[in-house]
Amino acid sequence: VSGMVARARVVQTFRNPGTGWYEGIYVFPLPDNAAVDHLRLRVGERTIEGEVKERAAARRSYDAASTKGKHAALLDQERPNIFTASVANIGPHEAVVVELEYQETLRYQDGRFSLRFPMVVGPRYIPHGVADAARIRTVVLRPEEGRAPINPVSIRVDLDAGMPLAEISSPYHRVDVKPLGETRREITLADGSTPANRDFVLRWAPRREAAPQLAWFTQKAAGHYYALLMLMPTAATDRKRLPREVIFVLDTSGSMAGTSIRQAREALVLALERLAPEDRFNVIEFNTYAHALFPDSREATPDQVHRAISWVRGLEARGGTEMAPALRLALRNGDAGNGVRQVVFLTDGAVGNEEQLFRRIRARLGESRLFTVGIGSAPNGHFMRKAAQVGRGTFTYIGRIDEVGEKMGALFAKLEAPVLKNISLRWPEGAHAEAWPRRIPDLYAGEPLVVSAALERLDGELQVSGVRGKHAWQARVPLAAGRNGAGMGSLWARAKVDSLMDSMREGASPDAVREQVIALATA
Repeated sequence: VSGMVARARVVQTFRNPGTGWYEGIYVFPLPDNAAVDHLRLRVGERTIEGEVKERAAARRSYDAASTKGKHAALLDQERPNIFTASVANIGPHEAVVVELEYQETLRYQDGRFSLRFPMVVGPRYIPHGVADAARIRTVVLRPEEGRAPINPVSIRVDLDAGMPLAEISSPYHRVDVKPLGETRREITLADGSTPANRDFVLRWAPRREAAPQLAWFTQKAAGHYYALLMLMPTAATDRKRLPREVIFVLDTSGSMAGTSIRQAREALVLALERLAPEDRFNVIEFNTYAHALFPDSREATPDQVHRAISWVRGLEARGGTEMAPALRLALRNGDAGNGVRQVVFLTDGAVGNEEQLFRRIRARLGESRLFTVGIGSAPNGHFMRKAAQVGRGTFTYIGRIDEVGEKMGALFAKLEAPVLKNISLRWPEGAHAEAWPRRIPDLYAGEPLVVSAALERLDGELQVSGVRGKHAWQARVPLAAGRNGAGMGSLWARAKVDSLMDSMREGASPDAVREQVIALATA
């Protein structure tokens, strides 16, 4: 584990206890955001290296090898978190070792990072007639009394948090933790191995400092340098509110009728009640037309907030979903001054002109930040996530009325505590850095910021700058002083693939993008 990136190697050993030749097909779970990029098959002294191919081509290659009696393996993703491995022509009493590698980005919540390694594919109900039911069947084996556990698993974690650690724990397994300095730990199962009957979870918390912390990891692969920059927010006790201008935009179109508009009104009332006297705000509703409550933003005095709440509670769903005029009213291509300007957009996203809207957001965003809140049972998740990404904000989904308080409370606790804004990176000459994301979002309390980069050289210093409160903030990172990390190249490649896919919205040729994406994915 390097900062927020886990690079995992999974080794599975299977033996044929019989006298016949068999094809082994087995199912196992991995984290749902795992990206598998290496596969090896070891039979006796032979090692067969896998290749990443498009699914149909991979299946043809495997079938051809199997028919000819050759040793072969195929790894296929059945669900985001379920994989099937097929191993052809396992001989009598033969042992086969399947080795795969994957990488994932870890979760950070409530001041802690968490690593989860799933070890169980639970039984699933499959309706009659579903063709792929056999591919996710689960077999549960129980050891005989006095015998070793069936399917024992051993685990070792080499953790480099990139910053001093305050605590580390595993809630479901007993572990041994070996300190290797302020930032590193080696974690193993205290019992040596364990039955694969529950998921393994590891959690750790960095020490919280009074100033933003930087962690810098690097990796050399195929003659190139890849890097990860992780920026951690300040301690909770250091949170200082910046003056904010908050623009609330509420979708009151016909698609929001019923439960959705009630959820949206409730969420917006909660947001208005959290405003502080030093904040400024306005409320915009849109359907076929867009209408702002005030001609311009007003101070969040009790009278103004009460007036806004009364107005919001009287809104009803009707008309079309003309989102562009609302974006024009909410976004302005200007300076946010010493504070922050946040646009909170509550909608089900039921629009068909997503590309036009993304272009409008890019053109008018300026120093505003766009935070989307998906309302209803089935919001347009693609539009909501991408709009927030383009707007350098985040996406929050509220599916039920009883989630409004919790989800909006968490969102506004974050929005009320921006730590750094206007963050920029200045790379040294000659580094030829290509970094993602291109437009860096602000740093908020409780949420790390991660940038991945590809570089030609590790000479000189990276300058990281931003605005903290009313004052400029800067840090310098010697490029050659990074900790050795793993998975940096894959993380960068995935970010570049996302950027290439986005480029089609700006007129890039789909054929050219497809060619570049496949080249990156199979490199």
